[in-house]
Amino acid sequence: MSIRTHLAGADLAPLLMVYVQLSGDTAILAEFRPYITGPWCYNESVPQALKERLYDRLADLLEAIDAGRAQAAPPPDRRTLAEMTRTCVGQAVPDEYLPLIAHEMQLAGTPPLEVDWRERPSDERVADFRVLIIGAGESGLCLGIKLLALGIPFVILEKNETVGGTWLENRYPGCGVDTPNHFYQFSFEPNHDWSRYFSPRDEIWQYLEACADRHALRPHIRFRTEVTEARWDEAAAAWRVSARTADGSSEQFVGNALVCAVGQLNRPKMPDIEGLERFGGPVMHTARWDERVSLAGKRLAMIGTGASGMQVGPAVVDRVEQLTIFQRSPHWAVHNPLYHSQVGEGKKWALKHLPHYANWYRFQLFWAAGDGLYPSLKVDPDWPTPDISLNAENHAMRERLIEHISRELDHDPALLAKAVPNYPPYGKRMLRDNHWFRMLTRPNVELVTDPIERIEPAGVVTRDGRLREADMLVLATGFQADRLTWPMHIEGRGGQTLRDRWGEDDPRAYLGITVPDFPNFFMMYGPNTNLAHGGSAIFHSECQTRYTLLALRELIERGRRAMDCRREVHDDFNRRVDALHSRMVWAHPGVGSWYKNKRGRVFATTPWRLLDYWDMTRTLQPDDYLFT
Repeated sequence: MSIRTHLAGADLAPLLMVYVQLSGDTAILAEFRPYITGPWCYNESVPQALKERLYDRLADLLEAIDAGRAQAAPPPDRRTLAEMTRTCVGQAVPDEYLPLIAHEMQLAGTPPLEVDWRERPSDERVADFRVLIIGAGESGLCLGIKLLALGIPFVILEKNETVGGTWLENRYPGCGVDTPNHFYQFSFEPNHDWSRYFSPRDEIWQYLEACADRHALRPHIRFRTEVTEARWDEAAAAWRVSARTADGSSEQFVGNALVCAVGQLNRPKMPDIEGLERFGGPVMHTARWDERVSLAGKRLAMIGTGASGMQVGPAVVDRVEQLTIFQRSPHWAVHNPLYHSQVGEGKKWALKHLPHYANWYRFQLFWAAGDGLYPSLKVDPDWPTPDISLNAENHAMRERLIEHISRELDHDPALLAKAVPNYPPYGKRMLRDNHWFRMLTRPNVELVTDPIERIEPAGVVTRDGRLREADMLVLATGFQADRLTWPMHIEGRGGQTLRDRWGEDDPRAYLGITVPDFPNFFMMYGPNTNLAHGGSAIFHSECQTRYTLLALRELIERGRRAMDCRREVHDDFNRRVDALHSRMVWAHPGVGSWYKNKRGRVFATTPWRLLDYWDMTRTLQPDDYLFT
């Protein structure tokens, strides 16, 4: 197949950027700009003749460069990069993003680092240093891969039999990612063979397995080893960790630094419903799915309509006799035409073989799934309908969402009353419409909004006294995110535990990473680092990995025994978090979500843009810490 044929199967906006970057011809951008109105391929309406001209020019240029008849243009300068980014996503991209974009695209222009975390520490100092990591999910793997490259000794303690974390444990029908796959991957390990734009669980888990194998991580991982407690030894300036092994015995580990990479979503939350233990059939939480249980012909009752519930329903509706869904509150879910689409061969070819294409496509997804939405989630204090929307852009988004829901529900007024939320978009996690609303119109589906009173052996009783019979119960009730690090006992300086510091539901940390009086202790996916406006959890993991490596280099290269976050730095950061959240959608008084604790404080999600967090974690300020 010719290069010209391959090009015709790729997305046009990244192709245009490749041509401009290789040729230096920026004049062509103005010809295409009117036809690119957003960052997804379905926002392109370029006339066919113009497309053909681009394919011809790019094919000729690639052949000339390959034959040595032409040379690629130098990397774009700041002004050119700004013009290219604006054209690529069909929207204005503020200049403040250019350093991050240059970093992501591996271009010149990234601000220099005082300490480069990518340089190996001196061998004589690193030999006696050891890092303990709890968890071999994507965050633990990310850090482990970088530690291995730097020659810093480490061991990962993982309670499961293999890697993957949440992507190993969650095996429910329909499980998959709701972040575009080509952004939900390590920047240093791109996968150009994703089968879909939003891949199912198995493919994501296999990607993580492949990353562990490719980087030879398994010899550094202790599987079926569950950490029960960790204590800071002040005299030795070390962490002493106890873990329960596969045979039930206890094993001890000692490390100079401890990294908790278990995240926020790893311990299922069981609902407190009277009679749950008396139900007569199988009961499964979505995070503990038993694949041996057949769904065929069952009357299935599902409690919960959040992310996992919205994926389970459409995946099982054709296999069960009856699906009864118990909803406490509805969720917004956005439609993406690519959600179920396969990635074409032309796109895969371009990602693998075309210079710069993968970087430009990643930038498109960064903007589409991240900070491009951020302004619509800020409170306008003069907005006239604060109960249901925040500002003009947020209200327009609400109207578009309702239009989609209404169309999917065949404009059924009874279903619309149940399915349309009464809070602003993004007040809770924005979900992807996995044909959920369409499923609600099926004859074997009932959406119940009357509160559950109790569970009986034969089914579920609602407050109106009605029993809905069921053979099987699925609990799509989420995780104990507010009990971060639970059930581990983590004890810092002076015998103080994280539970003492945080109480039951108020975790706090500086940058979501470090906590005063817990020296040499770092967290991945810690408090206020969950991404709720979009983006990729892996992007944040790489930010946290970079920051943690800077801290470890500070300890190793300068011969420090311990570093402890200053309390005033930690407290000031959390005051800024709360102040910013007070002006964002997640703190909306009419919304209850797992992002908040019992007092209404938003502890889980970040109030920052991806740009802000990248900038805050790009360098480490030694003055933020006390060193000994």
